[in-house]
Amino acid sequence: MADVKLIGSPLSPYVLRVMITLSLKKVEYELLQEKFGEKSELLLKSNPVYKKIPVFIHHDRPICESAVIVEYIDEVWPESGCGAILPADAYHRALHRFWTFYVDDKLFPSLVAIGRAATAEGKAEAVERVRAGHLLLEEAFVELSEGKAFFGGDRLAYLDVMFGCFVNWIKEVEEFLSVELLDEATTPALHGWAARFREHEAVKEVMPDRGTVLEFFKFLHAMWAKEAADAKN
Repeated sequence: MADVKLIGSPLSPYVLRVMITLSLKKVEYELLQEKFGEKSELLLKSNPVYKKIPVFIHHDRPICESAVIVEYIDEVWPESGCGAILPADAYHRALHRFWTFYVDDKLFPSLVAIGRAATAEGKAEAVERVRAGHLLLEEAFVELSEGKAFFGGDRLAYLDVMFGCFVNWIKEVEEFLSVELLDEATTPALHGWAARFREHEAVKEVMPDRGTVLEFFKFLHAMWAKEAADAKN
């Protein structure tokens, strides 16, 4: 275990991606917790370019960026635990990577924008962007799952992990801000997938409970509101 370390916090969905992957692979590791708003000397030394979590350390060599880390783990431990996470087929690998990029580039920033919105109009626009994104991911799920439980078919695969790390964030934004983002009527396949993802043993092993995520989101929402108020002064 000393050879495998992870710098971060499970409240970060990007760190959670790595934790879920390690759980699926049954790889033991040491979690080095980072406090929100603080950057440890080890973090700054290990990720001097972006200075952010997660950082994965294997044999004292740091690897940064969650997508890079997940693929590294999949390559280093290809047969461990659940086996390969990335699809064997090159085309399906490309699709999983494409939709991961979409989630990171478009969907999650829109989710954050709901919490940061200073006006009702801004909030409504961000909600619509998230809902539109979920409609696209609904179509992607139907194509990739081929009628089975996960994006990877019968088992969790790369996109399941890369998108699934946000499911509790989506639920807490819905609850705290009284919005509907992932509903059964509009996106039934994706709604069912999210429920199955939460109940997967490897996910439950590392996923923070919803109450903890909600309290963290409340903290962030208050911080963003203060930032917006200070910017006006």
